[in-house]
Amino acid sequence: MSETITATRETTAAGEAPVQQLSMQQALNRALDEILAANPRTVVFGEDCGRLGGVFRITDGLQAKHGEGRVFDTPLAESGILGMSVGLAMAGFHPIPEVQFDGFAYPAINQIVCQIARMNYRSRGTLPMPITLRVPSFGGIRAPEHHGESLEALFAHVPGLKVVSPSDPHDAYHLLTYAASRPDPVIFMEPKSRYWQKGPVTFASETPDAGTAYAGAAPWAGLTGARVVREGRHVTLVAWGAMVARCLQVAELAAEDGIDVEVLDLRWLKPIDAPALVASVGKTRRAVVVHEAPLTSGLGAEVAQLITQGCFDTLKAPVERVTGFDVPYPSGDLEDEYLPNIDRILFGIQRVLEYRRG
Repeated sequence: MSETITATRETTAAGEAPVQQLSMQQALNRALDEILAANPRTVVFGEDCGRLGGVFRITDGLQAKHGEGRVFDTPLAESGILGMSVGLAMAGFHPIPEVQFDGFAYPAINQIVCQIARMNYRSRGTLPMPITLRVPSFGGIRAPEHHGESLEALFAHVPGLKVVSPSDPHDAYHLLTYAASRPDPVIFMEPKSRYWQKGPVTFASETPDAGTAYAGAAPWAGLTGARVVREGRHVTLVAWGAMVARCLQVAELAAEDGIDVEVLDLRWLKPIDAPALVASVGKTRRAVVVHEAPLTSGLGAEVAQLITQGCFDTLKAPVERVTGFDVPYPSGDLEDEYLPNIDRILFGIQRVLEYRRG
């Protein structure tokens, strides 16, 4: 593997789950390795996913370990990659395809929307689509055009798809494992700017066998909804993917001025955990939604509506949104101007704190 896992195993008491410090890239690689080992019907494929191990080395070493028949390269044809995934799923396999960059998903929209999302419904449940589509997503790496996009609203709008985005290595490992256990198609949006972030990953004290780990019998508590990553009293920041880390930075700075910010990592973008939104904002009574996608018809609008519906009587200010701009996602030299930065998020907090009803 290009980046050998030399993670420090933290000391744990007898019976406690072991913890390792891993990057998100390492955590995802380990999850795929374990999924392949546990389920012989799993196949991993995409452009450069085999010998090279992927552009971001997420599949590094997996072909050598599991064989060319289970981890392999594909032609540069996203519609073909996803069309092949449909056929494999119909034949009883669990495909885990990769779209190399989020912007490359556009040519496969027909396969995703018209086939993957609908096949189970169309066949009255006789042809489930247990496809976990990995999509390196969002910006922050100064890439060329079409190498940074925020497609969550597009995917979340489609009935039949589930959409999830981890924000740290621990969630990346566990959410990918969970997604691979589902009988439904899951769009797994990986924040590529966080691939090299390291953090603690807690593993089960005993590795489940193939009969339980990926057949829905494992205890998946805590993985099916949003999570509070920082407790606060004055305002809730709602984010997902790479923006969670930025919101945590904002919360630290706001604390210096006596503002206690709660940060809610939405994680699941379809279905959205409305009770978690209502619980958090019901406590702070103010909310700012932060995402990289353009403002108009972005997923933040749906989040704001759910908050307003659930907290109408307690909100002290309208829900604020801090987002990308209504322009095509820019190439790397303009990313810093496009992405929500610390100052813009702080101004969003200021607006909801200073709001006064006329």
